[in-house]
Amino acid sequence: MKLFRQFLAAASVSITLAAPAQAETVLTVHYPMPGFFKDVMDTISKKFMEENPDIKITFANPSATYEEGIQTIMRQAGTAEMPDITFIGLNRLRMVNERDIPVDLAPFIAKDGNMAEQGFSDNILKLAQVGGKQVGLAFATSNPIMYYNADLVRKAGGDPDKPPKTWDEVIALGGKIKALGGGVEGIDFRWQGDDWMFSALLFGAGGRMLNEDETKVAFNGPEGQKAIEVLDRMVKEGGLPVLTKQAGEQAFVAGKIGFAFQTTGALRNTIKNVGGKFDLRTAHIPLIDPVNGKLPTGGNAVVILTRDAEKQDAAWKFAKFAAGPYGASVVVPGTGYVPNNELAAKSPEYLGNFYRENPLFRAALEQMPRMIPWYAFPGTNGVKVTQSIVENLSRVVEQSATPQEALDDAAAEVESLLPRS
Repeated sequence: MKLFRQFLAAASVSITLAAPAQAETVLTVHYPMPGFFKDVMDTISKKFMEENPDIKITFANPSATYEEGIQTIMRQAGTAEMPDITFIGLNRLRMVNERDIPVDLAPFIAKDGNMAEQGFSDNILKLAQVGGKQVGLAFATSNPIMYYNADLVRKAGGDPDKPPKTWDEVIALGGKIKALGGGVEGIDFRWQGDDWMFSALLFGAGGRMLNEDETKVAFNGPEGQKAIEVLDRMVKEGGLPVLTKQAGEQAFVAGKIGFAFQTTGALRNTIKNVGGKFDLRTAHIPLIDPVNGKLPTGGNAVVILTRDAEKQDAAWKFAKFAAGPYGASVVVPGTGYVPNNELAAKSPEYLGNFYRENPLFRAALEQMPRMIPWYAFPGTNGVKVTQSIVENLSRVVEQSATPQEALDDAAAEVESLLPRS
């Protein structure tokens, strides 16, 4: 009997060893801007793998910016290097879709049932649609806000409890802050890198990038002229120096700049880097046209690239998880972006109590009704279009061209890059 039991035990071990382990699906994920998103991605992926032990998330080398990220994906598309999932700037979804790179998520949404019950309203889904196709799911969305150094505002004779509500007020107070001396500057406006902050001025004036049928440039109209004149006045009257993006951010957190205008997505890093050096506040960004003005929706969407059916099912699970209530509850406190999932925004389990306890984050939340899509230029020259706009903005900041000259040159260059019908 003893020998028989030993035989059964050995047989059991043999069968266990021979049985194949549960298959593991490995997904390679690419994302941009690790300064904003590395900790967020690590947290989300760890939680996802705990809940989905049959799926492993690995990360490709992240890209420094949205622009670098889209160029990487365009270069890798259709090759073995292409990741299974990526996170693409909302204004570049059109570009990848025109080359049929992303997987259409409509069949997954139809199979899943009521997405609104999961916090994905029609308005949220539309943020990552191109021509009616569901190219991705909005992951991190943002709008531009005003950061300010309350100590410098107070020293310059302003009331930090009543921040400026118009660009005239910002520019006047920025000039007074610069006049304090000691290497202090009035304003840092994040014009570098892409056209997003120019869009904030343009849309804030009620303008648009192209005309209705997208055949001609419209940003050089009256609204665009007002927008670029505000930038010019920031330089001449408001104490806006010529700084790189990084140098501007460093100067602000060091207490050397009164007002900073950039994405709310930088808020968590700004809070951390300011520490206790000064009294940091946030407020709404002024609108040139307070009645009709809008704000561009910045941020990115999670996009599925893999054509492997098994990987697509796993990728859909990850995309929904990252863009869902848990993902939003990590993204918002971890960065400053606004919630792109309605369950996350309303539920005490996620962010329901967060905004009451963290007033610096409220400015962006309160501006959400003003948000419209970050404009995506048609055709394959989107990156060149952006570069043209930025290069001409730099001429205004450097005072090497008048606002009208820079605007006219940008319009002519962009029009030459638009697709021909």
